[in-house]
Amino acid sequence: MTKKKLALEVIERLKKEYPDAGCTLDYNDAWKLLVSVRLAAQCTDARVNVVVQDLYAKYPTVEALAAAEAEDIERIVRPCGLGKSKARDISACMKILKEKYDGKVPRDFDALLKLPGVGRKSANLIMGDVFGEPAIVTDTHCIRLVNRIGLVDGIKEPKKVEMELWKIIPPKEGSDFCHRLVYHGREVCTARTKPYCSKCCLADICAKERI
Repeated sequence: MTKKKLALEVIERLKKEYPDAGCTLDYNDAWKLLVSVRLAAQCTDARVNVVVQDLYAKYPTVEALAAAEAEDIERIVRPCGLGKSKARDISACMKILKEKYDGKVPRDFDALLKLPGVGRKSANLIMGDVFGEPAIVTDTHCIRLVNRIGLVDGIKEPKKVEMELWKIIPPKEGSDFCHRLVYHGREVCTARTKPYCSKCCLADICAKERI
């Protein structure tokens, strides 16, 4: 089976397994997803979803957050870890949104990459979830699973994984596919325990099982 055919089969099976999979960060505005994805670095989405409630209660708009002192932001987001650098990036990012983009998140991948604290993973998440554009989010679950399944061969660098997946994943499927990998990675193809291959919907086509 070619990698492209394997990818299509994996996509269809994960669709059946996780039909409603979506972003596990809570947000109702694009800028809030931008904040949450920065806080999610080395932190669980569940914790981020709790912490941002206090952040948005105090700073409910881009303008309010842009006007806040980084130290005040840090006091609230500290439970997410790396509080100082995350607060600094959030503060700088909101100032740019306010001053350059009229408080809106730009609908442009390269413009997103120029925002403080925004890398390819974050930019792809915004493009896919907020704007409905083709996107591939290479988080730790994605990288682990596509290597195990055999969609990529021993590639761990996020950008290289992303580039390989673009070759075999239909653009309209990329964003949802990556969300489903997160669900599957948490529930079945786990990192901290032995993966539960016996209950995996991909077991018969997975490279790990064929080795």
